[in-house]
Amino acid sequence: MKTNKIIYWIATGLLSALLLMSSSMYIFKHEEITQAFANLGYPTYLVYPLAILKISAVIVLITQKNNVIKQWAYAGLLFDFVLAFFAHLMIDDGEHVPALAAAILLLTSFIFNNKLNPQITIK
Repeated sequence: MKTNKIIYWIATGLLSALLLMSSSMYIFKHEEITQAFANLGYPTYLVYPLAILKISAVIVLITQKNNVIKQWAYAGLLFDFVLAFFAHLMIDDGEHVPALAAAILLLTSFIFNNKLNPQITIK
């Protein structure tokens, strides 16, 4: 049990740091990120909403005891990371590795969250 908790908090902490760094880049280096979104083929008006949603996801993952809200945060982040991975892979800019690392951290956090807080299933 203690090992599961340690692995969960390491994965969640690293994922949170990655998300906060990404969000800060979206906010403080807006021009560069807008250009990167344009190169990827994404609309540039998504930059600020994505930054806000990533910060919100960090807050939910760290503080939320309600597993339903956590599951939604995990799902949204998984979509974000999968889309980022394939977008970077398609334009071959080499930036797909951070998206893959983020997805691995996300899945690790998700798996160990479920081990620590098993869902009650109705049969």
